[in-house]
Amino acid sequence: MEVVDCKYSVYDIDKIAGYTTWSDKRKVDTLLHIDSIMYSNLGSDSLVKDRNHVKLLSKKIYKMIKTIDDRVGTMLLQEIDA
Repeated sequence: MEVVDCKYSVYDIDKIAGYTTWSDKRKVDTLLHIDSIMYSNLGSDSLVKDRNHVKLLSKKIYKMIKTIDDRVGTMLLQEIDA
């Protein structure tokens, strides 16, 4: 498995979704990579407000994924609200 450094952040999600040269899979993979980085940066000492902020940003990412791949985005949004 190749390890790739992600040069994008949550502030780039609109830009990523708008890339016309990227496949939908690459867009979704990059958005999920951003999401996983946010969660991996949380620690056991993270405050509740920090966890809630990451969850809010995840919802934003998942809504963008829904515009790219409705099935995957819907599933992610259902799971985060469960």
